[in-house]
Amino acid sequence: MIAGVDEAGRGPLAGPVVAAAVILPHAVELTGVRDSKQMRPAAREKAFSDIHQEALSTAVGVVSHKYIDQFNILNATLEAMRQAVLSLDPQPDFLLVDGTHGVPLPVPQRCLKKGDRLSRSISAASVLAKVYRDRIMRCYHGMYPDYGFDQHKGYATARHLEAIRRYGACPVHRMTFKGVCQVDQGKA
Repeated sequence: MIAGVDEAGRGPLAGPVVAAAVILPHAVELTGVRDSKQMRPAAREKAFSDIHQEALSTAVGVVSHKYIDQFNILNATLEAMRQAVLSLDPQPDFLLVDGTHGVPLPVPQRCLKKGDRLSRSISAASVLAKVYRDRIMRCYHGMYPDYGFDQHKGYATARHLEAIRRYGACPVHRMTFKGVCQVDQGKA
């Protein structure tokens, strides 16, 4: 049982980091599933459904902006990955992890730079993490509409930075990130 593991949301100024883990059957095709950043939103949504239908197991780990501020984004990412892997049923025998840092678990694993382009299971995890996080950010948009989270998902766009300058940081901003703390302090 090999699980692909990937994350979404390391770079944004707001919201959680989300990781996903996916175990696929050996013969599954999942046509069109690739690195989520190379897919259009509608294709990701369709793939999200297809992956859930075809996978042997899927799981998601979500780590909050508060955890990110307390422990840093790398540790938060690894914690989200750890949560996702531990939630798989059955548990995997081996992990393929996108990136250069292994998941802090005693499971044999291999880290792959650009793994979401090399492994179907990592690509599937990439899609699940991205769609799940985007849905969270759309919910945050309903709570904090002035920031435009439905459009930029928390990334440092000109509109987002202007909203932080105008309104200050909202409760889901990552206060330790330069784009937030510098702009928010400049407002004071």
